[in-house]
Amino acid sequence: MTAPLDPDRLLSVTPSPAFWVAAVLYGVAALGFLIAFLQNRPGLLRAARAVLVCAFVSHGVDIGWRGVERVHPAASVREALGFLAWIIAGGYLAASLRYRLDLAGAVLAPVVLGVLAAARLSPAGTPQEDITLLGRIHISLATIGVAIFALASALAAIYLLEERNLKRKKFDARSFKNPDASLDALDALSQRLVQAGFLVFTVAVALGIAWVSRRGGSLARPEYPVAIVTWMTYAGLVAVRLGLGWRGRRTAWLVLGGFAAALCVLAIYFLRRAL
Repeated sequence: MTAPLDPDRLLSVTPSPAFWVAAVLYGVAALGFLIAFLQNRPGLLRAARAVLVCAFVSHGVDIGWRGVERVHPAASVREALGFLAWIIAGGYLAASLRYRLDLAGAVLAPVVLGVLAAARLSPAGTPQEDITLLGRIHISLATIGVAIFALASALAAIYLLEERNLKRKKFDARSFKNPDASLDALDALSQRLVQAGFLVFTVAVALGIAWVSRRGGSLARPEYPVAIVTWMTYAGLVAVRLGLGWRGRRTAWLVLGGFAAALCVLAIYFLRRAL
C-alpha cells in the first residue's frame, strides 16, 4: 500500500521548473499556430508543432516531478486539471499525425496553457479528504473522459466555423484542400472521439456513484446532477448518431453543449477547493 498523502505536503508543493518551461513553450506554440494559420506558412506550422511536442514533454516531466513529491494526478481537482491539460495536448498531437488539424492547434494550445496555469498557480485551498483507490480511479477516468470530450469539442467548433465559411463562399484553402471531404472527416473524427469519451465517462460516473455511496456522502451536491446532465447529453448524442443517423451541424452543437456541462462540473469542484 502507498503511504497516505500528507495534506501539509500537498499544499506546500510549488510548480517545478519543468512547469515554467512547459508554460512558455505552450504560449510560443499557440502563437506559432495562430500566425502560421493566418499567414499560410507551412514551415512555421511545423515549427509550432515541434514546440508543442517539447511543451508536452516538459509538462510530463512536471507531472512526474510532482509524483516524486507524492502528489498523484488524482490527488485533488488542481492536480486533475494539470493532468487534463496534458492529455488534451497529447491527444491533439496523436490526432495530428493522421489528420490536418492546423486550426485545432491554434485553439487547443492556449486552452492547454490556461488550464495548466489554473492548475498550478491557483490558490491551493483545502486539501482533498482521504481519497481511496476507487476515488482515484474515478477521478482519473473522469479526467480522461473530459479530455476526450475537449478534443471532440474543438473539432466540432472548427466544423461549425468551416461550414459557415463554406456557405458564405469564404472557404479558406489554408484549412483544408477538399472542403466537403474535410467537413465529413471532421464530423466523423469528432463523433469517434465522443463515443470513446462516452465509454470512459460512463465508467467514471458509475465508479463515482459507488465511491460517494461508500463514503456515506450525498449525491445532492450540485456537481453530481450536472455530471449526470453531461452524461445524458452525450448518451443522447450517441443514440441519435447511431440510431437516427444524425450528423453535421446538429451533432456538433450537441458536442459543444455536453462539453459546456462538463466544464461546469470542473468549475464547481475547482471553486469549492480553491476558495
